[in-house]
Amino acid sequence: MTMQSTILLLAFLAALLALAWPLGALLARVGNGGAVPYMGWLGKLETLLYRAAGIAGKDGAPQGQSWKAYAIALLLFNGLGALATYGLQRVQAFLPLNPQAIANVSPDSAFNTAVSFVANTNWQGYSGEQTMSYLTQMLVLTCQNFFSAATGIAVAYALIRGFSSRSAKSIGNFWADVTRSTLYVLLPLSLVLAVALTGQGVIQNFSAYKDVQLLDAVTYTQPKMGADGQPLKDAKGEPLTETLTAATQTIAMGPVASQEAIKMLGTNGGGFFNANSAHPYENPTALSNFLEMLAIFVIPAGLCFAFGRMVGDRRQGWAVLGAMTLLFVVCTVAVMSAEQQAHPVLQALHVDQGMSALQSGGNMEGKETRFGISASTLFAAVTTAASCGAVNAMHDSFMPLGGMIPMLLIQFGEVIFGGVGSGLYGMLIFAIMAVFIAGLMIGRTPEYLGKKIQAYEMKMTSIAILVTPTLVLAGTAIAVMCEAGKAGIANPGAHGFSEILYAFSSAANNNGSAFAGLSANMPFYNTMLAIAMWFGRFAMIVPILAIAGSLAGKQRLEANAGTMPTHGPMFIGLLVGVVALVGVLNYVPALALGPVVEHLQLFAQ
Repeated sequence: MTMQSTILLLAFLAALLALAWPLGALLARVGNGGAVPYMGWLGKLETLLYRAAGIAGKDGAPQGQSWKAYAIALLLFNGLGALATYGLQRVQAFLPLNPQAIANVSPDSAFNTAVSFVANTNWQGYSGEQTMSYLTQMLVLTCQNFFSAATGIAVAYALIRGFSSRSAKSIGNFWADVTRSTLYVLLPLSLVLAVALTGQGVIQNFSAYKDVQLLDAVTYTQPKMGADGQPLKDAKGEPLTETLTAATQTIAMGPVASQEAIKMLGTNGGGFFNANSAHPYENPTALSNFLEMLAIFVIPAGLCFAFGRMVGDRRQGWAVLGAMTLLFVVCTVAVMSAEQQAHPVLQALHVDQGMSALQSGGNMEGKETRFGISASTLFAAVTTAASCGAVNAMHDSFMPLGGMIPMLLIQFGEVIFGGVGSGLYGMLIFAIMAVFIAGLMIGRTPEYLGKKIQAYEMKMTSIAILVTPTLVLAGTAIAVMCEAGKAGIANPGAHGFSEILYAFSSAANNNGSAFAGLSANMPFYNTMLAIAMWFGRFAMIVPILAIAGSLAGKQRLEANAGTMPTHGPMFIGLLVGVVALVGVLNYVPALALGPVVEHLQLFAQ
């Protein structure tokens, strides 16, 4: 790894820590239901929202809910959000704020997109600037970026209350958690980041697309299409082509900065443009790139500090953050190192691969020359460690092992910082598993934060951990066996298998990034990936809420001489080991068939 990459990684981690510590204090106050300093004026709006929704109690505050009531409210809220998102896409052609007169979205694509944005996945099988009107982008896609992120934070708060409560029947109120997370955290941070991004050159307008004159005309050849939209062929069955010359280029406009901010802060990842954060209107400068990476991690890191404050032991938050950081650094070093080696095939052809002023060598294929290899690979590690599908480089063009690391980060279960809320509650589930394993080894009833971990909690933990591997491996197996699944493969062999495995890993773990070589915008993949996204999100959340409810009803035991410390290096090492072994072992055979085989094939030439 180069010195440039090392300095960038250290600067990123230092800036993250400096921002996450004060944010953790804010998140803890929001989760505890207390007044937020300097935001008292929002308290009146908060109360009005509770009254308008009919959930305010006699004192004006919402009443607590059992875990079942909390889960029902969560599923109802997200189910209605999916219906609204689907419906607007299907009628956008008849609605305002559509200066390009973009047509209605097809049923299968609209279904996939609705599930995707509600599940905090933001998988995009479509080209945003060619498929979605401004109204659709703003009213349902951007709003769902807020609501899905707030849902994740709410579940994290519910689980934390399970640990901190003493013989309580309630784990909080879902409507209050979503409201407070949105009002006091997501909206203010998004406003600040949107202004900062606009200052860097991210566009924010409602203009129609611009046709500009090219400095040099471009001549190109394309298949000749018939009136039915199918390629024309000659008498011998060969495709007919036509040569065209382009003298102008259409440049897309739109309200980008407002969506870009919550896209990153909410670990959503859905880009306004098809090129996502590789597009200069979404990510124009090195500074905007650095800010976007920080935005992805800042709330997940802040929630670790909030966790320590809410359970009354700040060391617990540091332990969870330490485990996340250790795993992240190891994986980031691996992907940076993989991409900083020359591609052997291009090297054999004597192709100069040092194409960037920011990078003197390595695999520049698929990467932005504005950022170079260091910033591109760090972004890839950040976006796949978090539940964020934003990309500033094409993972499909990474070296085999370089592409495997982002896939592996997703397959960890999105717990290495992870999504907003989902990273913390996912890591806490692994912590429960870790103390259970430790309890078996020393012959004691496992405890975590003073709560006994018993059979019920372990059953729910097992379900939460096994849901996503089941969805990933079953979905991949079906896709490679079905003709409809194989039809989307552009690159046969090991790389094509990797593309499918990455797609289902991304969908089931609610990441949303893609290898970019799979033609996934077809009914088969739109349906299969939507199923993986929905159950990958909510079939994990419901067992976690059940754990929260069970823990909340238990007495909190005082620590004694036999209590295993869960805040020191030993526990951090145990937690890292459990995440690495339990989270990834399921995927080892599949990884061997994809990126590992491709690596051996590439370097055996």
